[in-house]
Amino acid sequence: MKKLLSILAITLFFSCHNQAQTNPEQQAVINAEPVAVPLNDGKAKAYFASGCFWCVEAIYESVKGVDEVISGYSGGHTKNPTYESSNTGRTGHAEAVEVIYDPEVVSFASLVDVYFGSQNPTQVNGQGPDRGSQYRSIIFYQNDEQKKIIEDKKAALSKELDATIAAEVYPFQKFWVAEDYHQNYERLHPNQGYIRNVSVPRLNRFKAKFPELLKEDEKH
Repeated sequence: MKKLLSILAITLFFSCHNQAQTNPEQQAVINAEPVAVPLNDGKAKAYFASGCFWCVEAIYESVKGVDEVISGYSGGHTKNPTYESSNTGRTGHAEAVEVIYDPEVVSFASLVDVYFGSQNPTQVNGQGPDRGSQYRSIIFYQNDEQKKIIEDKKAALSKELDATIAAEVYPFQKFWVAEDYHQNYERLHPNQGYIRNVSVPRLNRFKAKFPELLKEDEKH
């Protein structure tokens, strides 16, 4: 993903791994107890993986009640993942975002609606042209209440679409912040080919679907 080439000229594919490696280290991540992130000045944090983190960061930053979104890596079994190492598909990590939000303005349940409503929920190991386990969909929970919200919404969507929902449900363990140049990438590089042809259309589809969730300055 995110090569300096327009997808109108070439569709980018990357090394594809059908699933994160289910070795003992990765299985331990899946089976672990969730780690709860405490409120900080009344703000909560939630974690989502849904393909390119440039795209997902921009989507959540458009949602009212969200203060900040940080791009990074989560869901894997290795320490200190980098963009290069995660792209091998061998770390278990997926590109993810940390969403810092005001739970008095937007609920975790609404953030889950944003998650499922801003992707192709049936695409396995990727979103759009981005393929591989590092782009797979994972939704992270920090407690049993969040897990139930996720699983109920996932089941309802599966029934509505009469299809299998690809998103994995993981206990949250740790979020690794991505390299500085990935942060706010869509806003800082509006004319980059991938941004114009993948990120912005994905963001606009979300805005059209959920106008009631948008910040005032995003309603255009």
